[in-house]
Amino acid sequence: MAVEFLTDEQAARYGAFHEVPSRAELERYFFLDDADREAVQAKRRSHNRLGYAVQLTSVRFLGRFMPDPRQVPAEVAEYLAGQLEIEDASCLKLYGERDGTARTHAGEIQEAGGWRDFAEIREELAGWLDARAWTTGDGPKALFDAAAGWLREGRVLLLGVSRLARLVGSVREAANQRLWDTLYGMLGVGQRAVLDSLLTVPSGERVSELDRLRRGPVRVSGPQMKRALERAAEIAALGMGAVDVSGIPPRRLAELSRYGVDGKASLLRRHSDARRLATLLATTVYLTSRAVDDALDLLEVLIATKLLARAERESAKEKLKTLPRVERASAKLATAFQVVFDTTSEQVDTDTGEIAPPKVESLEAMWAAIEQVVPRHELAAAIAALFELTPPLDSDADEAWRAMLVNRFGTVRPFLKLLITVVDFDATPEGEPVLSALLSLPELMGRKKVGPAEIDTGLLTGSWRRLVLSAPHLEPGTVDWKAYTFCVLEQLHRMLRSKQVFARNSSKWGDPRAKLLAGEAWQQARPTVLASLNLPGEAGAHLAARAALLDGTYREVAARVPDNAQIVFDDDGRLHFAALEPEPEPASLLDLRAAVNAMLPRVDLPEVLLEVMSWTGADQAFTSVTGGEARLKDLHVTIAGLLVAHGCNVGYTPVMGGADALKYGRLSHVDQTYLRLATYRAANAALIEHQASIPLAQAWGGGLVASVDGMRFVVPVPSVYARPNPKYFGRRGGATWLNMINDQAAGLGGRVVAGTPRDSLYVLDVLYDRDGGKRPEMIVTDTASYSDIVFGLLTLAGFAYAPQLADLPDQKMWRIDRTADYGAFQDAARGRVDLARIERHWEDILRIIGSIHTGTVRAYDVIRMLSREGRPTPLGEAIAHYGRIAKTLHILRLADEPGYRRQIKVQANLQEGRHALARKIFHGRAGQLYQRYQDGMEDQIGALGLVLNALVLFTTRYMDAAVTRLRADGFDVRDEDVARLSPFVRHHVNVLGRYSFQLPDLPGGLRPLRDKHATDDE
Repeated sequence: MAVEFLTDEQAARYGAFHEVPSRAELERYFFLDDADREAVQAKRRSHNRLGYAVQLTSVRFLGRFMPDPRQVPAEVAEYLAGQLEIEDASCLKLYGERDGTARTHAGEIQEAGGWRDFAEIREELAGWLDARAWTTGDGPKALFDAAAGWLREGRVLLLGVSRLARLVGSVREAANQRLWDTLYGMLGVGQRAVLDSLLTVPSGERVSELDRLRRGPVRVSGPQMKRALERAAEIAALGMGAVDVSGIPPRRLAELSRYGVDGKASLLRRHSDARRLATLLATTVYLTSRAVDDALDLLEVLIATKLLARAERESAKEKLKTLPRVERASAKLATAFQVVFDTTSEQVDTDTGEIAPPKVESLEAMWAAIEQVVPRHELAAAIAALFELTPPLDSDADEAWRAMLVNRFGTVRPFLKLLITVVDFDATPEGEPVLSALLSLPELMGRKKVGPAEIDTGLLTGSWRRLVLSAPHLEPGTVDWKAYTFCVLEQLHRMLRSKQVFARNSSKWGDPRAKLLAGEAWQQARPTVLASLNLPGEAGAHLAARAALLDGTYREVAARVPDNAQIVFDDDGRLHFAALEPEPEPASLLDLRAAVNAMLPRVDLPEVLLEVMSWTGADQAFTSVTGGEARLKDLHVTIAGLLVAHGCNVGYTPVMGGADALKYGRLSHVDQTYLRLATYRAANAALIEHQASIPLAQAWGGGLVASVDGMRFVVPVPSVYARPNPKYFGRRGGATWLNMINDQAAGLGGRVVAGTPRDSLYVLDVLYDRDGGKRPEMIVTDTASYSDIVFGLLTLAGFAYAPQLADLPDQKMWRIDRTADYGAFQDAARGRVDLARIERHWEDILRIIGSIHTGTVRAYDVIRMLSREGRPTPLGEAIAHYGRIAKTLHILRLADEPGYRRQIKVQANLQEGRHALARKIFHGRAGQLYQRYQDGMEDQIGALGLVLNALVLFTTRYMDAAVTRLRADGFDVRDEDVARLSPFVRHHVNVLGRYSFQLPDLPGGLRPLRDKHATDDE
């Protein structure tokens, strides 16, 4: 049984002082209260009092008594000596000279403090570890750290590192075996045979059945849609969706399925029966819903881009082609009508006012006048052309492209019947008519005559009514069922996006309402949710307080308007801001920046990664997808090579070398087995924590301000998970990395989304799914992330939302009291917040935000659910009204506090700096993302995010060291200048070409700094 999951360094750090405690740790663990002082003062000599204090406090910090208390860091001894008024802390060296003193004191401290021996709680810890291992699937290192924390919290003296490692290893192995055995036991003999058949390679094929089934659609077309549905049907036919796995922790199922989706079939075949079949069961259960997700993803992009958008484009092209004919015909008609108007109207002398009869008095004379300018046959041709080329008067703007859409029926014919067979659709009452119509389509397809009674004419809105009921080619009493099919599909597309039609056998396209906390589950979660979000159960007093705050803020800010040169009001009473002037850069800042940048050591990117791993242990987060322990020498070197390959988008070739750790086979194996989104996130958490501990990062901020923004990537390969946007992607598709960074320059996480959707749909999900770091309090975004509903949800979730509101005069300000006089804001505050509406929906509002806060449902799905066809539902409108209070307070603060505007701008600039650095790192293949599947995109962007954070951490730490050196040398270092240094400089790191993977010895923990006057050539 393998328990060798700790490095020698990690084992040495266990229960020991591996570095000097921070000031905060000294104050938390080593402060002596009155009871401590009383116990210490009972000892007679100074060295015994200090030694007793060392043991008393170090056991709290370490969880065990030090073998030799005299080896405590000098800073700890001095901190304790200062509290005890002992002048010379070096007297500690005399402690324990008499045999048994230190041991006796330890016994007293253990008894008085209630510290227990491990033997007393072994079974309790084993049970706790078993429950954690069963539910979370954490790796051995994470379980080991959690167990040590549990022991400290329970005031249990830490046992030896080897004993605890063996216990963790045995419990984890038993939990894994129980998981495999439980899933294996759910299968019948026939089901086991079916699953094992997935690992076989059919005759004439190159891949196993599992490899074939786990490969989702790539291209966007009707035949691909059919194949995607056939794949979903084939996976469902395996019957594993009927196995009840609800008793298995979801995280463990997800872990197993990820191994089954990513692992090689040849590797799966080597496992024991229980493990192999458990993995295959979890994989097929996952693929049962994932295949439907993939099919509906493809349907959504197929309808949006290949049908609707293409029909609009082709219609516009056809319109442009006919424009010259329309212009000529219109000109002839206009000329003829001008003749009619001029010759048949009474003539008025403008000088005398005398009225004369028309120039012509008969129809023949009028036609004679017309034919002098436009021959009658040309006029008839012009009229015919206009009837041919222009829509009827009662048409709408969509008729042309909808008519063209009908001609593309061949795209949808192959999969329509299969769609309603494979996907288990359901709908809300609003979506029922569309779903009923969808289900009836197979009965209409292919028939020569379909009557109006056989369709739902209530769905025929706008030009669809004419196209379906009155098309020129129709026989009387029949309808165009092809046009009706596209009418239904257009509305299905809209209903799927708003979740009014959903799929019961899909996770992504399922009903978010079914996932909301409800009934007993909501009642149990409600008190915890309200307490954690500081929200009341009843809205009355809370809303009254919000109303008073808004009213008071209006009045305070209005009173300061005469002295506020930053804002003006136009003639309509709307608010305008003066442009923020850039902050001047004093000579002291320029000198400091130049000196610090010159002092940074010059390194290759792999060396940065290796050094950062040595500081943080982040490489330990990369655990095998098989669940086994790493048995590879120099695994950290391979990981560094792969991070460069993916983060720089250059592939394996530039990082391959003669060392075993950098050979192709090793790189490929580690890539498939150790690198995935979960391990990237775990490694990132270690980097975020280390960044927060650096004094320079603390000078930039406290980690409580964060921004969320998108970075765009062209995806030049066929992919369902890319979307077109000519502005960002040209003629290609693309994806967006929506990422979050705090004011300490640490990237807290992100997600990849297709195309360029409104960021507002994803902001909350990014906030709740961060990799690590403090929970931010203030959130900065650009205008694309703004909506009143998002304002409401973020405020309810306890965040201070601070979007950059572009075109502020178009942003309506809101009030509650219609009669209040808000001075200069009187006209700007033209909207009214309806508190009664909020109060009526308060319980549902709490349930919505509670479901998001507990992770029961994605905020993306909730926001989609709260809007229909671009308009909020009644519940969405209530949340929007709540958000308008916070939005107006935000606008008032923008108007009143230039410093607040500047803080938002600084954070936004920080994000832009990070994206600029990301572009430099992700330089290979012209910075384009060559991944077809969403998982691949997330993994590669996860690598980029980790490399970014590692480089920023490296730069921050060396900048901090440079600032410390400059201060010691008497350089003019001002705190306000330090706060404006940027960690996104890149002149000191090589990201191009071939790289060095040699990490030099660092006796002091860091490389030597360069001379502040050095140039890059030196």
